[in-house]
Amino acid sequence: MSSRRSATIAGSLVAASFSAVLILSAPAGADDQGPGSGKGGKAVDEAPAGVRLTTLLPERISVDNSSQETAITATVRNEGTKDSGEIRMWIVGFDGLTVKNVQGCTAIAEKDLPDGSNSGYTCPIDNLAAGGSKSYAVDATFDLDRTGKICLPVQSSDGKKTFWQQGPVPFGTTNPSPNAPATPLLLGTDNAPAAPGGDELPKTGAEQDLLPLGATGLTLLAAGTAGLWWTRRRPQS
Repeated sequence: MSSRRSATIAGSLVAASFSAVLILSAPAGADDQGPGSGKGGKAVDEAPAGVRLTTLLPERISVDNSSQETAITATVRNEGTKDSGEIRMWIVGFDGLTVKNVQGCTAIAEKDLPDGSNSGYTCPIDNLAAGGSKSYAVDATFDLDRTGKICLPVQSSDGKKTFWQQGPVPFGTTNPSPNAPATPLLLGTDNAPAAPGGDELPKTGAEQDLLPLGATGLTLLAAGTAGLWWTRRRPQS
């Protein structure tokens, strides 16, 4: 075999190996979240005439198995024909999903968090034009040994009316990947932990023994529809 042909073959093998490394090592991150989804969303109070507010969450996120860190894009849209005026969106975490930071937003005091939530941020919006949208980068952690849910209520600026609420809707997987660098989670899926007896989530109280897997999430959704989950929040000044 000539030295020129040997060099050509060797170069091809190096290029192929390099490409394989890139493919295998590239984790699914915040830029690979799939299209946005309004799954778990519903109108609550009537919005001003001509205003139709909705939200979007990614169809999938990726949780780092070592740090438990993940990134989520939360979007609010005005699908109506008139500007929204002053509104606000809250981004709230439940159970295994904890919201650590939201760019451009302010942490909600613990005493003001909705019942059952563990963390949240409020994002004031001066005005959302008709047909416009605004997206927020959410830094969060997800305990893969538990379920995890997120909720996006869109309110009047004083918090007296909730025009739209997405969630609490779960992220999760029924096929855990404990040995992989990251675990992909899907919106609207209850999480199954990767552990012995992983078909059953850890129980944190006596009453949990009476609830089948996923019932807690359904209860939260039902409460959200009626606006009951908000009753613990103190009036805004």
